Amino acid sequence: MGKLIKYLGRYKLQCLLVLVLLVVQAVCDLALPDYTADIMDTGIMQKGIDRVSPKVISESSMQDIKLFMTEDEQKTVDESYELIDSISDTDLLPLKSDTADGKVYKRTEDNSEKLDELDKAMQTPMAVCAMAKQMKLDEMKQTDSGSQSSQQGQQMTPEMLEKLKGKTMLDMLKMGGSGLAFRENMADKLKDMSDMSMSQSAKAYIQQEYTALGVDLDSLEKSYLWIAGLKMLGMAGFIMLCTIAVGFLAARIGAGIGLDLRVGVFKKVISFSNQEMDGFSTSSLITRSTNDIQQIQMVLTIMLRMCLYAPILGIGGMIRVLDTNTSMMWIIGVAVLAVSLLIGVLMIIAMPKFKIMQKKVDKLNLVTREILTGLPVIRAFSREKHEEKRFDETNTDLTKTMLFTHRTMSFMFPSMTLVMNGVSILIVWIASKQIDMGKLQVGSMTAFITYAMMIIMSFLMLTMISVFLPRAAVAAERVDEVLTSESTVKDKPDADPERKITDGTVKFDHVNFRYHNADADVLEDIDFTAQKGKTTAIIGSTGSGKSTLVHLIPRFYDVTAGKITIDGVDVRDYTQHNLREAIGFVPQKGVLFSGDIDSNLAFGCPDASHEQLEKAAQIAQATEFITAKPDGFKSEIAQSGNNVSGGQKQRLSIARAIAKKPKILVFDDSFSALDFKTDVALRKALGENVKDSTIIIVAQRIVTIMNADEIIVLDEGKVAGKGTHLELLKNCEVYDQIVRSQLSEDEYNKQLALAGGKGAN
Repeated sequence: MGKLIKYLGRYKLQCLLVLVLLVVQAVCDLALPDYTADIMDTGIMQKGIDRVSPKVISESSMQDIKLFMTEDEQKTVDESYELIDSISDTDLLPLKSDTADGKVYKRTEDNSEKLDELDKAMQTPMAVCAMAKQMKLDEMKQTDSGSQSSQQGQQMTPEMLEKLKGKTMLDMLKMGGSGLAFRENMADKLKDMSDMSMSQSAKAYIQQEYTALGVDLDSLEKSYLWIAGLKMLGMAGFIMLCTIAVGFLAARIGAGIGLDLRVGVFKKVISFSNQEMDGFSTSSLITRSTNDIQQIQMVLTIMLRMCLYAPILGIGGMIRVLDTNTSMMWIIGVAVLAVSLLIGVLMIIAMPKFKIMQKKVDKLNLVTREILTGLPVIRAFSREKHEEKRFDETNTDLTKTMLFTHRTMSFMFPSMTLVMNGVSILIVWIASKQIDMGKLQVGSMTAFITYAMMIIMSFLMLTMISVFLPRAAVAAERVDEVLTSESTVKDKPDADPERKITDGTVKFDHVNFRYHNADADVLEDIDFTAQKGKTTAIIGSTGSGKSTLVHLIPRFYDVTAGKITIDGVDVRDYTQHNLREAIGFVPQKGVLFSGDIDSNLAFGCPDASHEQLEKAAQIAQATEFITAKPDGFKSEIAQSGNNVSGGQKQRLSIARAIAKKPKILVFDDSFSALDFKTDVALRKALGENVKDSTIIIVAQRIVTIMNADEIIVLDEGKVAGKGTHLELLKNCEVYDQIVRSQLSEDEYNKQLALAGGKGAN
């Protein structure tokens, strides 16, 4: 996870903008359930009456409510209302044609904090007033009436009761009773009522008051619903814009990180020495550069859109739930615990398989690459069925692992759905009881369910990320392994960039070399000098270390002991660029790049003139087959040079090195695909045209090196002999065996005679 986050470092500002947009989106998302609850509870149930304090109230009703107010409450009300002559004088509410005449109190306060204080001051008195208005005196028992009247400071007689028949407790209190005393008497009943029940009772009283005044409640309800609906629509539109913006930014960031990683991996691989290339297989590097980076890019894009949004939504939902109803918080806790346990168990099971899966992808790529590159050999030996079976086994093995992980993770979504539906049922079951007791409204229950779903959805989002995250974490680790690998061959900190090779004399000074993790040296005590203007040949049996030796000159590897100097300077004291700039290296296997012949010849010297390229092709004996092509030097070269023969490929590789005009020319068994006639002509042309360069030739054929100025014979990584052809034939047993194996008996005897017979071995 840390490695994935590290890749976002370059895009801090964009990530910050994404975070801001997600917070805005979450705020809007979390506001929608409240609007839904308001539409149900206030818009429909309360006819659009959103506050306990009415916008207008008749003078008589206000006096009735004040009967049950304390002095402080009356003071708050008096400061917030003014008396006007008629309800028609105000435009606060929609009115019917048959509105009531008479003075009304108009609410003048519009500050939300003051309105909250006003609501608090009016809620209890209004609820008590509604109770008193509903209590019919003639329905009350005598004992209850006597008890009530005695508490009001007067004894009720039968005559008085007869007089008040059909009247309410409010009527009696208006005739001289104490409203505060009645309020105190109702204290126990008020305690049993929740704030919500009292608020509903007060708002029901306001509905009756508005109806009496001629307020059009249907218009009031529609107006409230339209306003709330438009607000919800506006928020939904804003959420859509935020979602689009976040998706756009996340995609750009993900694509940018993918680009950066591919560039980084490519540059790092280009800088690798042969030792690092041996450590990472080609198929693995291809997988890391494509499949692994694609995994990282996809997961980072999803992370920015969902992984950041999930905790914001979850925490916001928790806060909203606490505001809505704390008594049902335990349901959310149970749901979160169940989801966490589910995710934890699945991750423990699936995580190891994700790591194995990436390695099996590598293996599949390796097998596929081997089969495709070795197709001619497979066909020649009729091994198609065997290779099909090998591919099928590897493919089936990967498929089984992928199916296991996908089946394991597939349990997550139905399990999450079960949890979500179970939570919804549990909330409805418990909330229904609270609604029945007047402690909760239907809209609030709906909002609570929505918030609960949001919280669980946030965990579901994290769950979806957790499906991809393990595999992406493995991919990030594999990519990071490439990016953090340090090349064993690198420039010294004090290497002078101005120091360049001017002469080209190469000296091996008691050089030893051992491959990484090998048990023994491949080369041991190699000591010779390749002089400028001369040809030095290296020969030996297969596995004697010939190619390894010449790979040390351009620092494809660094020596283990001893040193290699050019112009008396250790090759490690040159910068790699300056060192390799002076070397023309022709590998054992000719490598061409897609393009044309011209671009391949100019690969090492982009500024070379066409005449220079033609001259190099002439020396390499490539002019004949190039000019035979319809487009000549502009003829197309297919990928890997598949449209030219092996010999043509080698000649073009040789011409490419010669065109560079290097100080040192290294041929690593580069004449093996040439016929003897072309071989002789090429070496003759080299001797005539490349006189100022140091030429080092690795060869298997005696005829290729017989005329070399000095021949180095290698045997099991050691120098078995040094000298000219005739000197070695006379004095070096290993060389004598090589010559004897390649020449006819007559030719061998002629050469031996020229050498003056056998010397002391």
